[in-house]
Amino acid sequence: MSSVARLTAITTSTLSLLRERQRLQATHPTLHLQQIVSNLRLLRAGVIEAESQGVDDVAGPLRGQYERLIEMLGEEEARRADLESIPLPTPPSPPSPTSPSFGERKMSPEPVYEPYTDEPDSAQGLDEGGILLQQRRIIDDQDAHLTHLSSSIGRQHHISLQINDELEVQTGLLDTLDTQLDGTDARMRSTRRRLERVARGAKENGSTVTIVLLILVLLVLIVVFKT
Repeated sequence: MSSVARLTAITTSTLSLLRERQRLQATHPTLHLQQIVSNLRLLRAGVIEAESQGVDDVAGPLRGQYERLIEMLGEEEARRADLESIPLPTPPSPPSPTSPSFGERKMSPEPVYEPYTDEPDSAQGLDEGGILLQQRRIIDDQDAHLTHLSSSIGRQHHISLQINDELEVQTGLLDTLDTQLDGTDARMRSTRRRLERVARGAKENGSTVTIVLLILVLLVLIVVFKT
């Protein structure tokens, strides 16, 4: 029963890791990948062991769970990790007659497996309630990790909003500067037109202005000499 509890814990833990990986695969493509592959290898070996011992009522559901987890992981990732489907069990061969000179053959003791845990030596002799508590602790750790990730994303969102506000302010300043430049350009064109009119008038009436000035100078001289 300890091996069954161990394989069940491995299946539950791997399913939880795969679901978290699917949620965050876009930003963390290799999240929990090493742990998932290690769990699947342990599960495959455990199912093969259970089938070799004739525990079909346990090996059958676990085989289905293994195939489902492989499908969730993806065919490409499974091929990279050398995770193959579990081969069908071979029918047991008929027992060979024992030699009377050696007496009755002793059966090798069934290997004892420890309950699965991410921290070895910390979950010795766990019952079903202990396994559930351990799985709850794993889920709580994952929730804490997701909360931290959500907080980081929130900070990035806040920073992006601040950048957006700053860009809007800069855009407003540039629009104001562009309006002022347009007004300055319009005033410069108006001033240039007035200067052109003055220069053109002075060029056209230059001789008249010269005659008037000479007359004024002559009058001044006449007044001076008479006095």
